[in-house]
Amino acid sequence: MNIYELLEQAIESDEITVKEKLTLQCLAYCNQNEVSAEADFVPKRFKEPSYASKCHIVDSRELPARKDFDTNEGLGTLVHAIAHIEYSAIDLALDAVYRFPSMPMAYKIDWLVVAEDEIRHYKMLKELLDKLGYVYGDFPVHCGLFDAAEHTAHSLLERMAIIPRYYEASGLDVNPQIVKRLANKRKKPLVKKLIDALSIIYEEEIEHVLKGDKWFKYLCLQEGLEEEVYFEILERYKLLTKHRPHLNVDARKEAGFTCAELKKLGAKECK
Repeated sequence: MNIYELLEQAIESDEITVKEKLTLQCLAYCNQNEVSAEADFVPKRFKEPSYASKCHIVDSRELPARKDFDTNEGLGTLVHAIAHIEYSAIDLALDAVYRFPSMPMAYKIDWLVVAEDEIRHYKMLKELLDKLGYVYGDFPVHCGLFDAAEHTAHSLLERMAIIPRYYEASGLDVNPQIVKRLANKRKKPLVKKLIDALSIIYEEEIEHVLKGDKWFKYLCLQEGLEEEVYFEILERYKLLTKHRPHLNVDARKEAGFTCAELKKLGAKECK
């Protein structure tokens, strides 16, 4: 089996059932076989995200504000935004395997498991969207994560720093804040369903960031770099000065961040 052909198909497909089937095939194969790419394998650079056929892509500044969660439309915009992040994360996890074939089998399996998790997250949110009367693609989206993957396609060290250790880690900061805003509406069945989904996503995203942390540190060791290179990378991508009003110290520590790092990111206290 050529898993790289299957991964390419999975990344390009806009059908979640296809992504799921191919991801599970690759994961089952990698759990039982050593895998290496052909010597002349050159990963494809994808011109557009797989959701481009379903979604209207706009600049992030043009996205409507999500404030009113009392209506189906208001709640729908929130669920759609989270579903979009999870959908994007599927392709990013698959691309992490596809684009960097020289990494060890443990790396390949880690990111295929992440893709499997993200598929499950997306399907939970898609089901909730259906119950609200919407489908994925009914609201505009931005392609920030796709762009970040494109910008880090040349360097796995930068990919691990930017995607799991920056963007996914930022999700650990935001998730509890969303749950807090929804808490007084949790008697509504669909709101409770969303809170339950967010709780599952939160716990599993800690594991995803931890995997990113593990492979970031592995690459630092391989390349003879100090782990402080993380901040150099954030500065290179103009992310170091981003305001972080709700830095989730406990979750980030669980996901591999040190107190020294967290204080540099703005944490007032860390023990």
